[in-house]
Amino acid sequence: MTWLELAPDSGFGLACLPYGVFSVGNGHPKGPRSPSVGVRVGDWVLDLSSALGDPVFGKPSLNAFMAQGPARWAEVRARITEKLTGEGHRRAIESAMFPLAEVRLHLPFTVGDYVDFFANSYHAANAGRLFRPDATEPLAPNWRHLPVGYHGRSGTVVLSGTRVTRPCGQRKAPEEDGPSYGPSRRLDFEAEVGFVIGAGSPLGVPVTVAKFSDHVFGAFLVNDWSARDIQAWETTPLGPFLAKSFATSISPWVVPLEALEHARVSPPPREAELLPYLADVGKWGLDLSLEVLLNGQVVSRPPFATMYWTPAQMLAHITANGASTRTGDLYASGTVSGPERGDRGCLLELSWGGAEPLTLADGSVRSYLEDWDEVTITATAPGAGGARVGFGEVTGQVLPAQAG
Repeated sequence: MTWLELAPDSGFGLACLPYGVFSVGNGHPKGPRSPSVGVRVGDWVLDLSSALGDPVFGKPSLNAFMAQGPARWAEVRARITEKLTGEGHRRAIESAMFPLAEVRLHLPFTVGDYVDFFANSYHAANAGRLFRPDATEPLAPNWRHLPVGYHGRSGTVVLSGTRVTRPCGQRKAPEEDGPSYGPSRRLDFEAEVGFVIGAGSPLGVPVTVAKFSDHVFGAFLVNDWSARDIQAWETTPLGPFLAKSFATSISPWVVPLEALEHARVSPPPREAELLPYLADVGKWGLDLSLEVLLNGQVVSRPPFATMYWTPAQMLAHITANGASTRTGDLYASGTVSGPERGDRGCLLELSWGGAEPLTLADGSVRSYLEDWDEVTITATAPGAGGARVGFGEVTGQVLPAQAG
């Protein structure tokens, strides 16, 4: 038990201990602090550079620490737990604690490459029915055999709370004779979970499913904003491009894999025999409960346990051709969805392409996002001792398009 007074349902007790980067302004009694690494404990941030006396935590990103590898990650987590439970450490640790409300949060790591997957069978099938209504089979022939993904734009990964400008691009409705250029008329959110590489892998050496936890540092929340009208026009024959590259929002807290041990579950039954390099090893499905709020109203509760492809299989596929990975590489799950309408993790599915609009509590109706709408995604997972592990939130508000 910790000597800190924590709300029993905070989600940020000893079972969680997520990492982030914070700073403190000149006016704070304990400040100023340049951006450095901290751990969230309840509604406090523990300054690790002070608490542990290690300069690796005085840097403005997690990258240097993540690069030290899994043995070091476990050692530091154990030391933090010891500091928060031993009464003898209390005075020193309290002096290194900052109220969460008084700090500024930053991107937790410097993003290297960014890959986004399409790994949920419910979302993939629904998208197939909507984008290819005449197809006899909603899933492409390869979908059950490999985790389908695309390379995204790492330079537009932004921190939760960053406002997102409505993108412009080419779009063509089915009834229109030709394309036009202008603001997206079908802007959407996508509720996803991201994973960050801590220890990289060399060129030419695939990372096996069994080696997943040797390389991935932790998980966080992702909103992969999507312009569905731009996407529908440009995704022939190649994959998403401008429809996705304008912004991807991530949460400020990275939950270490060790905190998710009690959330591990088997993935759904396989509908095709997997090739050996993708064989399920280690049970790396995750029982995460997501929640999506649109302007403060819950519109969806996507269950991550439904993901057909696990994060371990995603990493194995990223590197199957010998592609290297680096500290800070990010990959995301793709939209999380389930079998019921209330499980669907994007408006494309929730409104069924606009045919079944949502009515919000204030009486307004949404098929897609309007200017000034705000989307918030949260998540929790089962943790040690019956505790819940919190992920915090990723939030973003839509700004009107900029005149070109």
